[in-house]
Amino acid sequence: MSDTGTIAKMEMSERAAKRILAILAGEAAGAALRLAVDGGGCSGLQYAYTVEAEPKADDIVVERDGAKLVVDPVSSAYIAGARIDYVEDLMGQSFRVENPNATASCGCGSSFSV
Repeated sequence: MSDTGTIAKMEMSERAAKRILAILAGEAAGAALRLAVDGGGCSGLQYAYTVEAEPKADDIVVERDGAKLVVDPVSSAYIAGARIDYVEDLMGQSFRVENPNATASCGCGSSFSV
């Protein structure tokens, strides 16, 4: 695990790292934000976020500036090469996954198909 922001072909932006650190500020040391791909949403698959007390042994861990994002091996197959960003715009605040594997996505960016 390194602090480069890229591991297993995924990348985390500086803005995403700052937001993850803010989310995890009240959590115990070792906590991470989990990004998973679940069935559902208007395009068939959707991104889901949860806070994990600590990564699982088989998780892929993406770190940047002390922020940890973990992805399980099954989900990583759907988002390999993705860039995780955090945006604030007129529609609100959210993590955005720039997923090169997605063939279609919904307008809000939270669901996709491959």
